[in-house]
Amino acid sequence: MFKKIMTPVDLAHRGDLKKALAVTADLAKHYGAEVVFVGATSPTPSSVAHTPEEYKKKLLDFASEQGSENGFEATADVVIAHDPTTDVDDVLLKAVRESGADIVVMQSHMPNIMDYVWPSNGGKIAEHAKCSVFVVRG
Repeated sequence: MFKKIMTPVDLAHRGDLKKALAVTADLAKHYGAEVVFVGATSPTPSSVAHTPEEYKKKLLDFASEQGSENGFEATADVVIAHDPTTDVDDVLLKAVRESGADIVVMQSHMPNIMDYVWPSNGGKIAEHAKCSVFVVRG
């Protein structure tokens, strides 16, 4: 059913991704699907990496680790968001289109009052992506 799974990850919050990573691994093993982990970074230094190249290496290491530990083929793709606070949804939607993913698995937070002002990333991706989206509540 699913051949390619895209899972957005924020390396600054690896500990908060456990549920989405478990769902990704389960679906990948069940369907024999390839997984592409997508990480958004800015062109300027961040708490995770000084450069986009350093971020890409860390994301590739993360993908390799996930694939090895869970028994699936994994790759990584870095997307540049000039202002990750406002651009992340748009760059992730572009990554969905370009990756050829037929499902997106992404972690979400429990809804709160701010979601009435700013919609969640998962909500926007689910609304606009042309493939299935599995939003995993944290």
